[in-house]
Amino acid sequence: MATLNLTRAAAADAARAARSARPRGPLGRELRRNTTAYLFLAGAIVCFALFSWYPMIREVVMSFQKTNFAGRTSWVGLRNYRHILADPDFWSAWRTTGLFTLFALVLGYAVPFLTAIAINELRHARSYFRLLVYLPVMMPPVAAAFLWRWFYTPDSSGLFNALLHALHLPAVQWLQSSHALAVLCLVMFSTWTNMGATVLIYLAALQGIPGELYEAAEIDGAGLLRRIWHVTVPQTRLVLSLMLLLQIIGTAQVFMEPYVITGAANNTTSVVYLIYQYAFAYNNYGSACALGVLLLLVLAGFAGGYLWLSRRTGEE
Repeated sequence: MATLNLTRAAAADAARAARSARPRGPLGRELRRNTTAYLFLAGAIVCFALFSWYPMIREVVMSFQKTNFAGRTSWVGLRNYRHILADPDFWSAWRTTGLFTLFALVLGYAVPFLTAIAINELRHARSYFRLLVYLPVMMPPVAAAFLWRWFYTPDSSGLFNALLHALHLPAVQWLQSSHALAVLCLVMFSTWTNMGATVLIYLAALQGIPGELYEAAEIDGAGLLRRIWHVTVPQTRLVLSLMLLLQIIGTAQVFMEPYVITGAANNTTSVVYLIYQYAFAYNNYGSACALGVLLLLVLAGFAGGYLWLSRRTGEE
């Protein structure tokens, strides 16, 4: 009996100690209520820190170093930056990337929007066309790139030249004749393989436009083009501007297209492909990191300018 009383007393003391250890007041209740949210937030912060922020910081540090994974790493200051600025391939890669981005703005930005408008205007079979447009996204990108490399085969065994031959037209050296045509061919492939997701985003934005706006435009005598210009474009302006930003950032990092389709032949080396060359062909990780930092600064500057213009437009 005495043992039982002692046990009960110990349990009561433990419960009293636990209650006294709990935080009291509004702050304590707030912490207890949001504990799960704080744990999820901590997990996200840890993931971002490990896989996003630390690699970027490490890249900046390595851009000032001569890295030797088998020996001693030394600090070289701006030598890596001077090396890449003196490399003739540096400016050539930026010109190719700029040309690719320019062509992608014409094809990769306009074609998905016009395709979404056309599908949105359909009365029947809209779901089938959405599936057809999205199918290339489900194909492995490298397999699709090899398929398109066969399309561009310079003799009549390639698809495009076979079509030209059927029309009694001369064959075209798609990837070999000129630098601009080779870059355009890469943009055509990139547009085909990536436009499915973009079309779905535009379709979601189009279906959020009130039908009364189109009815009012039709009553005012507006044709299809005027309805698109005065109703569709203003109502989807935020989505269009965001997709423009993502389009430029994505196309500036083009790598797989020149790597698989052209093998960087005909001067189609992009900036990211040159980073790959520095790191894995020349084992010059410092120069690769320096070029990566320059690309990061360019894209960050563009994104900052976009945010500034968006905020200014919103205030007006």
